[in-house]
Amino acid sequence: MLARSAYEYTLIRAVPRVERDEFINVGVVLFCRERRFLASRLIFEPTRLAALAPNLDLETLHTQLEHIPIICAGGRAAGPIGELPAHERFRWLSAPRSAVIQPSEVHVGLCDDPGVALERLATSITP
Repeated sequence: MLARSAYEYTLIRAVPRVERDEFINVGVVLFCRERRFLASRLIFEPTRLAALAPNLDLETLHTQLEHIPIICAGGRAAGPIGELPAHERFRWLSAPRSAVIQPSEVHVGLCDDPGVALERLATSITP
């Protein structure tokens, strides 16, 4: 049995009005170098987002969010970023930015199974 592995994760936030710094968590990206694991789980809740920002283009936001799992998977479908190693893709996804879709600071943890840890984190950010 493998020992517990360290992982890093970032929450993905929808920040409709960057100047107000109000956000709703819409996903999580988890990276575990030891287990060669990089994956995301999106939680897209249009009703909550519309309540925060009635004029937000939900279709465009959803389309942009759908790129995150593709980047996590890597390969040609993810474009040039998809050709980078997993740790560099995670750094790209977790880099601070001033946009409608923003990552939180990077957090760390220990797990036996990064897939289980990802689902636990995703469950914890849903109301």
